[in-house]
Amino acid sequence: MKRPEILSPAGNFEKMRAAILYGADAVYLAGKTFGMRSAADNFTPEELADAVAYAHERGVKVYLTVNTMPHEDEYAALKEYLNSLKTIPVDALIVGDIGVVMLVREILPQVAIHISTQASAVSSQDCLAWQKLGASRIVMARELTLREIRSIRAAIPEDLEIECFVHGSMCVSYSGRCLLSEHIVGRDGNRGMCAQPCRWNYTIRGYEITEEKRPELPMPIEEVNGETFIMSSRDTCLIGHIPELVEAGIDSFKIEGRMKSAYYTAAVTNAYKMALDSYFSGEYRYDPRWLDELNSVTHRAYATGFYFGDPRGEANTVSEIGYIKEKAYLAAVLAYDPLTGIATMEQRNKMCLGDEVELLSPGRTGEPMTVTALYDEEGAPIEDTRHPYMKFGMKMPRPVKAGDMLRAK
Repeated sequence: MKRPEILSPAGNFEKMRAAILYGADAVYLAGKTFGMRSAADNFTPEELADAVAYAHERGVKVYLTVNTMPHEDEYAALKEYLNSLKTIPVDALIVGDIGVVMLVREILPQVAIHISTQASAVSSQDCLAWQKLGASRIVMARELTLREIRSIRAAIPEDLEIECFVHGSMCVSYSGRCLLSEHIVGRDGNRGMCAQPCRWNYTIRGYEITEEKRPELPMPIEEVNGETFIMSSRDTCLIGHIPELVEAGIDSFKIEGRMKSAYYTAAVTNAYKMALDSYFSGEYRYDPRWLDELNSVTHRAYATGFYFGDPRGEANTVSEIGYIKEKAYLAAVLAYDPLTGIATMEQRNKMCLGDEVELLSPGRTGEPMTVTALYDEEGAPIEDTRHPYMKFGMKMPRPVKAGDMLRAK
């Protein structure tokens, strides 16, 4: 049985490092233009070259998103952008528009093409057509059941890969093809500028619903409860279905979240890596602590989307739930001295002596510990870490490595 790739989001260099350290086989990222997450930090050409070198040195692949739907007047800039990639050895481009596919084949014929979920591939015929146009992988539309995915896998050549989202945000529209953002605020979601109006806070006033910052645009609708997130779907979470996903023949498990934190990237990647390691050990047993890890990150209520049937019931958001915030990401280990047991750390949120925290390391679920000793950069004892991104020392209960993380318990 082929082991699927874990494909993690990399909204910036810090997130990419976290993804790689915690078990990603590949990362997907974007340049400053033509990617569907223009609000993420993303990468300049120089940063992209450095990112590819960093990943390749560690045996990790890099897929670059070029998956917006460019309009006619954008193609000159697109050609210039693609030409700038000739010296950067990305492993594939993720593309959602047929015109862009053909341009990539012309300018970058050596680069593999992965068809974005924006193309809404839902059948083996879709996949075969894209393969004829040069694609080597299809990112399947989210609107497929696992049974349909198995059927598609059986009907296409073995060398044509399929990639599926296994974790993260779902879209209220059809595989991201939504005009709501453009309608309300003039930001085209199909060109990387989605304002995510489906996530905004809407309030009922009489028989109308209004968004909190746009009371002048009421919509005639009614809900039982006062505050609601009626367009915001739940998040996908398939950590409990690893055997079914592997046995369906999915080549790549994709994690959504380029705009989320480095801690999110680390924790989610780590959980799916541990689950896959368990499956391929030959002694798979579901560990509820994997779900605990996924519950520790920013998310909406979890569901399995379309994978196991009609999602209209369980994938619909519940108005009183809203957004579940992740446990506070407190610090990252920079170095460790085995003689003293003290780790040099960089702060993300304030900690105090006596705090109960958890230590997250690659290949492990969170381990509870108590903050027993803190030191400033000169080694003097301190009672708390006061300033964001300050460096400090901390006594650790066991050896740690650079990249290990502390979070609130």
